[in-house]
Amino acid sequence: MSIFKKGLFKRPNVPLESQEGAPEAALPEDGLWLRCGRCKSMLLSAELAQNAQVCPKCGAHFHLGARQRIAGIVDQGSFQELFADVAAGDPLDFPGYGAKLEKARRQSGEIEAVVCGRARIQDRPLALFAMDPGFMMGSMGCAVGEKIARLFEFALEQRLPVLGFTVSGGARMQEGILSLMQMAKVSGAVRRFGEAGLLYVCVLTDPTTGGVTASFAMEADVTLAEPGALIGFAGPRVIEQTIRQRLPQGFQTAEFLLEKGFVDRIVDRRAQREEIGRLLRLYGEADAWKKG
Repeated sequence: MSIFKKGLFKRPNVPLESQEGAPEAALPEDGLWLRCGRCKSMLLSAELAQNAQVCPKCGAHFHLGARQRIAGIVDQGSFQELFADVAAGDPLDFPGYGAKLEKARRQSGEIEAVVCGRARIQDRPLALFAMDPGFMMGSMGCAVGEKIARLFEFALEQRLPVLGFTVSGGARMQEGILSLMQMAKVSGAVRRFGEAGLLYVCVLTDPTTGGVTASFAMEADVTLAEPGALIGFAGPRVIEQTIRQRLPQGFQTAEFLLEKGFVDRIVDRRAQREEIGRLLRLYGEADAWKKG
């Protein structure tokens, strides 16, 4: 007699709720207009840019490239890139991976899915990293892990706080176990950094999932999130298909995680510079008090 239940591997008859992710930049071809994926409004590109890529109609946050995000939050002219030459190879000779990397580099303008550097926010020095959704949806491979680990080591040596912006579909399967090893490597660097009494602030953006969520994205001293961001390990569709049950309304959104205590605060993109500047000032005052 079979030990497996009948129909165990059949597709479950569970209607899946549509998930509202970040709005897609689409239509029309001239690039003057964009459609908001949430409220379906047609928006002038210039108006959207002036509003930090946030829909003025419904507040939906469009995806931002790493350099766009950095430029919008640091003091003008203060950003100095670090580890710019670290890029992924093809350690497993995975079929088609080389072509995917080249395509991602052309589309995003980056050589890897994260940009690292040092800068100032409201005249406070810090180290920071920003993951890029345009590069294979911010997937974490060896180069991503190496750059972020190096940044924490640099910040530890220089006694700088770290600010991170995460966006990721998870570990990069084309690098196999080598990509999963980055979770432990970066987490080790974060722990050494934290044991030295230094501040790590992480901003979770849409989507932050997979191995990134299971490691450095959720290891910060202060965890912020953008409104409506999808945050989790496995995606909601995968979970529903596995447990064959509907998930609660809004499951894995930033608002749901705030309610459950996994996020400290949800901060609109347009208010993040002021909020992070305030955290840096408080940290600086506390550090000066400890030294005094």
